[in-house]
Amino acid sequence: MPNSAITPRVIWLLAGEASGDVLGAHLMQALHARDPHLIFVGIGGPRMEALGLASLFPMRDLAVMGLVEVLPRIRQLSQRLNEAVNDVVLRQPDLIVTIDSPGFALRFLKRLRHVTVPKIHYVGPQVWAWHEKRVHSFPELWDRLLCLLPFEVEWFGERGVAVDFVGHPVLQSGADQGDAKRFRLRHGIADEAPVLILMPGSRRSEVPRLLPVYGKMLALLKQRLPGIVPVLPLSPLVAQTVRAAVARWPVKPIIVTELHDKHDAFAAAGAALTKSGTSTLELALAHVPMAVAYRVNPVTAFMARRLIKVKYVAMVNLLAGREVVPELLQERCTPEDLADASYALLTDPALGAAQREAFDAVMAQLRPPASPSHNGTPSDAAAEAVLRILNERRPVTALGTVTTTEPDAP
Repeated sequence: MPNSAITPRVIWLLAGEASGDVLGAHLMQALHARDPHLIFVGIGGPRMEALGLASLFPMRDLAVMGLVEVLPRIRQLSQRLNEAVNDVVLRQPDLIVTIDSPGFALRFLKRLRHVTVPKIHYVGPQVWAWHEKRVHSFPELWDRLLCLLPFEVEWFGERGVAVDFVGHPVLQSGADQGDAKRFRLRHGIADEAPVLILMPGSRRSEVPRLLPVYGKMLALLKQRLPGIVPVLPLSPLVAQTVRAAVARWPVKPIIVTELHDKHDAFAAAGAALTKSGTSTLELALAHVPMAVAYRVNPVTAFMARRLIKVKYVAMVNLLAGREVVPELLQERCTPEDLADASYALLTDPALGAAQREAFDAVMAQLRPPASPSHNGTPSDAAAEAVLRILNERRPVTALGTVTTTEPDAP
């Protein structure tokens, strides 16, 4: 006879940046829909906290990238790592799910190799782009990898990593559900005024690199398009920093931090400048023509160029296998080049039409495999994979009853 227990199962979650917070929130909702008795603990941001997660410490403490940018915060990051590891050891959860943030998550998982708790990493580290040798340590760190990109299944599988493709969460982001008329009315924008989206990033270490270039670009663009309306969709984590930085811009931007306002801005936009990353997929889903702009510390850039093995940095280009959107990186990320790219996208309908056609083909690649046990969204596919691993440890046999792997006492 199986043992019975009323203790609910506990999942320890780690999200280290804004995109991971969104992923974690969708995953929590999908898991709770299947098992409302699950308890979530760990580290997350405002979206995960709104669903009941009491974050061990503020997620913003982990939102940093780049070798040079990390160095001044090594002591704090080390302290936060110790706190997270100690919490897992004390709680002994039933499952650990780390979400993206490979810099912190992989160190965290290495410290937990001795802890016999099933582990899942959600979002494949982009070692196919650089640091391929790191993949050999992955089978020791987790039991399953959940990937967002279709080509990662074969790539990781060939290297001995157990992997599931669960689809890309951008498909359920709502980025394509905005209302252009509502946005223009809310912010007093004339129907004929061109709207330009500017996305400088969600990390405090990224934003200072792009904002000065965007400001100078606007001064040039205003001479050619006097009615230009810049819009900055921002994570609440960096909104205060950005407001101070743009106070003296030549064109006062509209700053939006609410998700529905961001998606309405996408619908109203004629073009966008964005950093590389998930934002390119959000804009592609919303059919916003774009160029990718990015700057990091020169030392970080030098090291990255020696290591990167892929032809493109924009995810849209990588999935399309060609340069669908211009990539204006490092020394090409100048006010003049950004102004030229923005002007072309805002005034040449053919450029926008060609990008939108390519965007549709890219989005089709990101859908999860069909399954009779979920409704086809990436979060449902991810929840299905998580519960499969969880049930191998503590399978639920009835509501409120869990079968353990230990035999009954005689």
